[in-house]
Formats: sequence, structure tokens, C-alpha cells
Amino acid sequence: MNPNLLKLLRGCDTPTICNAIEVAQGKRGFDAFTRGTMIASAPAEPPMVGYAVTAQLRARAPSMAPPEAVRAKRMAYYRAMYEASKPSIAVVEDLDFPDCIGAYWGEVNTTIHKAFGLSGALTNGVVRDLGDLPEGFPVVAGSIGPSHGFVHVVSVGDPVTIFGLRIATGDLVHADRHGAVVIPPEVVPDLEAAIGKLRGSEYVILAPMRAGLESFGEFEDAWRRFEASRV
Repeated sequence: MNPNLLKLLRGCDTPTICNAIEVAQGKRGFDAFTRGTMIASAPAEPPMVGYAVTAQLRARAPSMAPPEAVRAKRMAYYRAMYEASKPSIAVVEDLDFPDCIGAYWGEVNTTIHKAFGLSGALTNGVVRDLGDLPEGFPVVAGSIGPSHGFVHVVSVGDPVTIFGLRIATGDLVHADRHGAVVIPPEVVPDLEAAIGKLRGSEYVILAPMRAGLESFGEFEDAWRRFEASRV
């Protein structure tokens, strides 16, 4: 990825990226985003941006596979995360959802994934050890819980669904405390210009509102200019 674009994306919240994608597409209706309220382990940290590395797990009951097979799948998972093209994000679906009980994302696993060079984790599953997670590795999760249960890897590299959002390995993901979006590859070349246009459009209405209004007519004039500048 272009380093300048990566820096720009990390400086924008996820709602801005949703809006900018519509600007780049020239229409409303973009819908590749999560639904519902998610938990952010570090809401004050910058968004995570990267290419998805997908996996699935379960935790409510032990795996029925032999121990050596369970370990082999876990090592295959870690190898996929380690070898992924960077920037990358671990996108892990808990197949027990909505009744997830196993906190895969705690102090140990987040530290491992950060050491592998990943930018963060997106999951519909459980996060724990809040306050002990490494700085610079945000987790956007479905819930908070205390135990790891019988957590075990089920698949590596298959498409996953996180809060209604279908994500495949290699998809470009942007996520923060608002949730996550998949950035369509066809808009990437136009995204920088779209973000600039969006910010300019918002300034048209935000600047006079922040300066204070002397009349409703002043608002109407600003709103007309704002509407004319939007998608």
C-alpha cells in the first residue's frame, strides 16, 4: 500500500471512510460495514488499517480432534498470521456467536500478534485482560469476558462474517470504535481525493455552525451550499 495513503487512512475514523467511499463511488448505498455495537479495547488509539487474515474458532466445548491435530491447526493459524503481507489485521470469527464465551484475545495472544507485525484484531468474539493489552494493537470485539473456555481454531483462510460484514482474506479493512468497513479495491486509487472532497464539504456547514449563527437564514444558506457539495 502507498505509505501516504496508509498514513491518511490511519488518521481518519471509520465513519469518515464510509462517507469517503460513497464520494469515490459517486452515489449513496455503500453497505460493506458492520452492524450493531462493538467493543473497542483502546477507543482512544488510531484506527487499524490492513489486509484481512481470516480464521474461525470455537470455545464453548473442546475440539473432538486429536490433540496433535488441534496443535497443528493452531500452528497453521499462527504461521498464516506471521507470513501475511503487511499491513494486516487478524479477522477472526467466533462460530459460537452470539453465545461466545471464550476470550481468545487477551494479553498473550495480542502480544503475539503484535510481535508478528499485525495492526490489530477484529472479531465477533470475546476480549479480556483490558488494561494489560499491548499499546498499538487495538481489538474491536463482540464482547468482554473473563475466560478462554475451550478455545480452538476451526479454520484458517476461509471467508468470515463479523457483525453482518462478510470479509475474505486479502480484503482491505478499516476499523475503530465505531466498527469496521471493507474498502472496495476499485475506490482505493480515488480515496485520497475523496477524503479531501468530503472534508471540504463538511467544512462548508461546520465552519459557520461553530462560529455561531446570527439568523436562521444564515443556516439555510450554509445548508444549501452543503447540499450542493455532497454526494
